[in-house]
Amino acid sequence: MLGLTQQQLADLIGVTYQQAHKYERGINRVSAGRLFEIAQVLGVEINFFYEELDTSGEIMNERQRMCLDLARNFTRIRNEKHQDAISTLCRVLSEQEKTEVGAA
Repeated sequence: MLGLTQQQLADLIGVTYQQAHKYERGINRVSAGRLFEIAQVLGVEINFFYEELDTSGEIMNERQRMCLDLARNFTRIRNEKHQDAISTLCRVLSEQEKTEVGAA
């Protein structure tokens, strides 16, 4: 999401490219300490890596996944005017939904 290459991430967390590749592919497990370090480097909380799981350990439903995807994509937009436009669009559409539900 940040546009980092495996080499850049590896450099940031102090491991080799090969090790970062093995982490990403699931070949090697990531220790709790390393996961904490990765979270710090990426500027996210540890729970970011577990967002697709609910408290029972079940995978999110499709609607929850869509909301998370929307939020992630929104944060990747660098142009503030574009972010404002999307925010306004969402607000207008949600107001339209309220009006349509109220009229039904």
